[in-house]
Amino acid sequence: MNILLFGPPGAGKGTQSALLIEKNGFAHISTGDILRAAIKNKTALGMEAKVVIDKGDLVSDEIVVGLVDEAISDLASKPFILDGFPRTVAQAESLDGILSKMDKKIDKSIFLDVKTDFLVKRLSGRRVCRGCGASFHIEANPTKVDGVCDKCGGETYQRADDEPTSISKRLDVYEKSTAPLKDYYQSKGSLVKVSGLGSMDDVYGRINDVLKA
Repeated sequence: MNILLFGPPGAGKGTQSALLIEKNGFAHISTGDILRAAIKNKTALGMEAKVVIDKGDLVSDEIVVGLVDEAISDLASKPFILDGFPRTVAQAESLDGILSKMDKKIDKSIFLDVKTDFLVKRLSGRRVCRGCGASFHIEANPTKVDGVCDKCGGETYQRADDEPTSISKRLDVYEKSTAPLKDYYQSKGSLVKVSGLGSMDDVYGRINDVLKA
């Protein structure tokens, strides 16, 4: 089963993706990860992306779609979970084209549903490790030692876009570009809404129930 996990910033997509990979054996396709890997490995698309990033511009849909195409092709028949892609209906349509030529499809499009006021609280409390990228929360999932990553010992910090003044802008962008994906996947018959409230295990349990069904 191939899964798309999406929702507003702070809904818990990264946390739940990690649990699904660990417990269910999915391959993880994260646009951020595959972009960094392509740049590190100096692939053709990676070098093209690096030029754009070095100029301070956003990587085009064409490059991102190409990277996703390569990542899915490399998986053969292994089931995957998409995290962070697609972000727009145009990207979703491109993804359908990629999957169709491989005789694949998105089996479940799982939308993590969280109210705006809770998102602001969750995002403003998030801390990320500078070393390994692990994510924590000062209330829900604090590090054992303040400011020190439990996994690698690196420094944890608050990202600039997790500061309260930036959060409302991120949510506005989400509503304009990514929220319409709900209607798109509803029309495809694959959309399932899952509450993103509660503990990590509570939310995972709800997602797992969807997969079992």
